[in-house]
Amino acid sequence: MDDLDRLAFENAPIGLIFAENRAIRRCNGRFCEMFGYGKAELEGHSLSKLYPSTEEFRRIGEIGVEKMRDLGRYADERIMRRKDGALFWCRVRGQSLDPAAPFARSVWSFADLSEGRPVTEMTTRERQVAKMLAEGLTSKEIARRLGISPRTVEVYRAKLIEKFGARNGLELVARLVGLPLFESPAGGE
Repeated sequence: MDDLDRLAFENAPIGLIFAENRAIRRCNGRFCEMFGYGKAELEGHSLSKLYPSTEEFRRIGEIGVEKMRDLGRYADERIMRRKDGALFWCRVRGQSLDPAAPFARSVWSFADLSEGRPVTEMTTRERQVAKMLAEGLTSKEIARRLGISPRTVEVYRAKLIEKFGARNGLELVARLVGLPLFESPAGGE
C-alpha cells in the first residue's frame, strides 16, 4: 500500500477493515473509535468479539457467505457490540476478493447508525425478527426462514411493537429503520 492509499484508508470517514477468514488483519482509526478498541486489540483477532453473541456471529456468517458466493459482496444493517458491551446499529458492507472463497480475503466498511437508531434491549430471536421485518418480509416468510410458526412470529412482532412504543406494524418498521415519525396535523389530514 503506497502512502496515498494508506492515508485514504486511515482517514476514511467510516470504519474500514481488511479481513482474512473473518479475522481482522488491518483496520483504520474510525473502526477502532467506533468499537472502542485500540488497533492492537483488533488486528489479528476474530470479528466475533464485535457481535452481540457467538450465535449471531455464526448465523450472519452463514447468510453472508452464501450471498458473497453469488455476488461477491454483502450488505446489511445489524446490531454490533462495542468494547464496553454497549450495543449499537451498524451498516455493514463487504466485498470479497475471491467469490469462490468469500471470507478468505475481504474488505468491509462499517457505519455507526446509533445516532438515528437507538438500540432497544432485545433477545436474539427478537433481533432476528426485527431485522427481517425491517427488510419487508411477511410473518410467513420470517417463519420459514427461522423454522418457527407464523403465529410465533406474530407474538414476537407484538412484543416488539410494545418495546418500541409503536402503534402498529408500520410504525414499528419505521422505528426499526430509523425513519422519522410524522404526526398528522390537528385536522387529521
